[in-house]
Amino acid sequence: MPEVIFPGPEGRLEGRYHPQKERDAPIAIILHPHPQFGGTMNNKVVYNLHYAFNKMGFTVLRFNFRGVGRSQGEYDQGVGELSDAASALDYLQSMNNNSKHCWVAGFSFGAWIGMQLLMRRPEITGFISVSPPANMYDFSFLAPCPASGLIINGTADRVAPPSDTHALVGKLQEQKGITITHAEIEGAGHFFEEPHMDTMIGTVSDYVKRRLTETTR
Repeated sequence: MPEVIFPGPEGRLEGRYHPQKERDAPIAIILHPHPQFGGTMNNKVVYNLHYAFNKMGFTVLRFNFRGVGRSQGEYDQGVGELSDAASALDYLQSMNNNSKHCWVAGFSFGAWIGMQLLMRRPEITGFISVSPPANMYDFSFLAPCPASGLIINGTADRVAPPSDTHALVGKLQEQKGITITHAEIEGAGHFFEEPHMDTMIGTVSDYVKRRLTETTR
């Protein structure tokens, strides 16, 4: 998988880019968990999401937020990280301007950033939020949420308690014009340790494949 360096708001950002042969292949970016708690683009959940999207025919980019790995800059409370994600999407789109679908998938802190990116970028047609930390971050900016997506969590998540995720999903499901799908993996913790990783990735893949065959948002 080619390593890429692309310009971000605070200098260069380091990523891994996996193109498809088809010029109009759908595109996806994958966002990693909290930089201050060991989150990188090589996190297991992020890595597995990347390959799941690639297997489904997407051109995929995952990258390190500012200050992580070889990405320049310093942690910026989510504000700068959102700008990093926007730069990553710009980079991905610049090389794939024929793609008809654009998805964002994020894990934990990355899910929070991904949902904010969704609000800024109307071209995003679908999202995956894995273990969104609804107990730590305010998701009320999703009013209204502009695209349909999947929120997925484990019933044994001690980092982001399921009750907070249920409250978030409940609020979003009241909104008209979009469909928020919610899946819970029985017994899984925040990081989907084995044997739950395969179940989670399978659920994501089934959802994305179904959405790609539908014409509505």
